[in-house]
Amino acid sequence: MRSRRTRRRILERSFYEGDPREVGPLLLNKLLVGRERTGRIVEVEAYLGSQDPASHAYRGATRRNATMFGPPGCLYVYFTYGMHFCANAVCGLEGTAQAVLLRALCPVEGLELMRAARGPQVADGNLASGPARLCQAFGISRVDDGADLVTGDCDLLIVDDGTPPPAAPGISGRIGVAEAQELPWRWWVEGDVNVSRSRPPVRSSSSIAAGPSSGRQARVDARSRHE
Repeated sequence: MRSRRTRRRILERSFYEGDPREVGPLLLNKLLVGRERTGRIVEVEAYLGSQDPASHAYRGATRRNATMFGPPGCLYVYFTYGMHFCANAVCGLEGTAQAVLLRALCPVEGLELMRAARGPQVADGNLASGPARLCQAFGISRVDDGADLVTGDCDLLIVDDGTPPPAAPGISGRIGVAEAQELPWRWWVEGDVNVSRSRPPVRSSSSIAAGPSSGRQARVDARSRHE
């Protein structure tokens, strides 16, 4: 999938201020950029803080989840299973601890660097297919917890190159959580080979899963700024 450098616009902080069930589908087809690498976001999951028993913030603030309670537009990175890192875009108003997990990317630029990070035997379709693989491909670790996706202080940004999110993303329950996994808060770009793994879709319309609707797409596009 080709990127269009001349049209790339950094997403402003206001983009992330909404409900993660709304922000999540809008992040599909945006680009994660940095470290001489670019990947198109093709799969995400929403987590709703104190309202969500699957969220790390369900029982309140800890040293581990402190970034979730900070400004929207920052990256919350956590260590899991004693071996993997996962990255989330913090959403909602400061203090609400809501986030969107970045589950999969379609590699666009810097494939050689991604291959070097992931290993020579890894197929291109698996370079960033899944949240742990995504972090490995981009060299994201716990030291990037709190990175600002708006200012790019850790050489990580999310930008818009003019490719719209899918009108009808795939939707399902969430993967790898013990609680509330049936909630339809996972979205993906239908047909993309980099999506982490299939799960029976809830339905192929965003109406039940997108959360509060306020027609933010046009306002978000208008508020983005040039990279």
